[in-house]
This record gives sequence, structure tokens and C-alpha cells, in this order.
Amino acid sequence: MVHQFWTGVLMESQEINEMHGCLDARMQERGASRTAAIAFVHSCILALLLFVVAASRVAIAETIDRVLAVVAGDLITLSDVNAATELGLVTPSGTADPIRDVLSQLIDRELELVEVERYAQPEPTADAVDNEVQMVRARFATPQAYAAVLLRSGIDEQHLRGTLRENLRIRAYLDQRFTTGTQPRQQLIDEWLAGLRRRAEILDVYATSR
Repeated sequence: MVHQFWTGVLMESQEINEMHGCLDARMQERGASRTAAIAFVHSCILALLLFVVAASRVAIAETIDRVLAVVAGDLITLSDVNAATELGLVTPSGTADPIRDVLSQLIDRELELVEVERYAQPEPTADAVDNEVQMVRARFATPQAYAAVLLRSGIDEQHLRGTLRENLRIRAYLDQRFTTGTQPRQQLIDEWLAGLRRRAEILDVYATSR
């Protein structure tokens, strides 16, 4: 009987130990699940914060660099107007609204570029583009001032070269199309541009917002 008693006690003790072990395992699992849940919540909160920050930056960027016009599907932004002005790519006429003045010139440029592409005006030489770049650089007192304008405008020199290349193609096209005649050359170009404006799809956001 004594043997059976101790055997029962040992069996009960073993069962109790197993139950404790099971409870400990479950508590550990619950603890791990809770830790994972907390980590997941923290990840969600971090992702939400990052999204809010990114959205704020986009909103700020849109406010700073707003679209002023859309010409044949191409955007003209405020930074385009500022870059053209600071780099000397256009000549403001001294009106009371310089943004309007430069924007109108950039709209006309887009219309001219469409015609250049339609008639496949030949590309200028690399030397001709280099000369244009040097002329732009010469407008600044120091290389640092030139670089600062590029940085402020959000463009690099490769982008500038592309713009100057297009300007050379436009210039060559106009020289070829409008030779000297009975009418002043600029008058002929103005009449031609007026016709392009009437036929083109132009959304002048700047005009409608004022």
C-alpha cells in the first residue's frame, strides 16, 4: 500500500509539473503574440506617419511649383518660368506682370517646337550647343552663381543643353520659313503664332486663376 501511495503521489506531481509546463508555454506564446501585435501596431503607426509626411511634402511642392499652363499636353510650371528668366533664356518686356510675360513666351515656344518636330528640323551640331551653354554661363559672375540657379530651378546642365538644342532648332526653322520680304519678319512670325494659338489646345491656368 505504501508503494502505491508514493506512486500515486509521484504521478500527481508529474501531472502537476506537466500542467505548469503547459501553462508556461501558453503564457510564453501569448507573450510572444502580444509582442508581435505591439510591433505590428507600431509598424502601422510609423507607416502612417511616413505617409502623412510624404503627403505634406507633395502638397508643399505642388504649392511652390504650380502648373501655369498646358500646351498640347506639355506642362509649363512656375519653376520653368523662373528658370527661363534667371538663365536669360527669354527677354522680359518689362511689363507689370513678368510671370505673364515670360509664360506667354514659353507658350509660344511650345507651339513653335510642335511645328519644328512636325517638319523634322535637323539637329544642331554639338559645337553649336556648347556655344549656347557658354553664353548662358557667361551671364553669371561666378560658376557658383550659375550652379545655384540650376539647383534652385531643379534642373541640371544636361537638361539645359536639351533646352538650348531645341532653341537652336526653332531658330533655324524660323530663319528658313520667314525670309526677308515685303512685310517685316517679326510681323510675319507674330501672325503665324496667332494662328497657331487659335488652333492649338492651350489651357492657360495662370490666366483663369487671376
